[in-house]
Amino acid sequence: MNKFVTAVNCMDGRVQEPVVAFMKKQFGATYVDMITEPGPDGILSEKKNEKLIESVRDRIAISVEKHGSGIIGMFGHGDCAGNPVDKNKHIVQTMDSVNLIRSWFPDVKVFGYWIDEDWKVVEIK
Repeated sequence: MNKFVTAVNCMDGRVQEPVVAFMKKQFGATYVDMITEPGPDGILSEKKNEKLIESVRDRIAISVEKHGSGIIGMFGHGDCAGNPVDKNKHIVQTMDSVNLIRSWFPDVKVFGYWIDEDWKVVEIK
């Protein structure tokens, strides 16, 4: 059982509960450390704001190093005010973000997820 897992997720309030419920159920976690930004898939994949990217990385590091999280979920969703692109672009950006996070934390499992229009979490493969 993983006591802590990590979710890199949009700040959008509509996605918080589905993400927490999914991560707890999927990985048997007790707690989900939430790293939120408006449109984090765009932020991490576009690499335009180095300070913000460093902030996300630093917060993930706290979850991994201090809380012992061994699993990170990277989430994208539609109707995102912070990253208003189409679903296909979100999917590409989410997986680019997964690869970036894996480069930072090579010993941690990192997964990409899409939150669909019914607020259900689907793994991106």
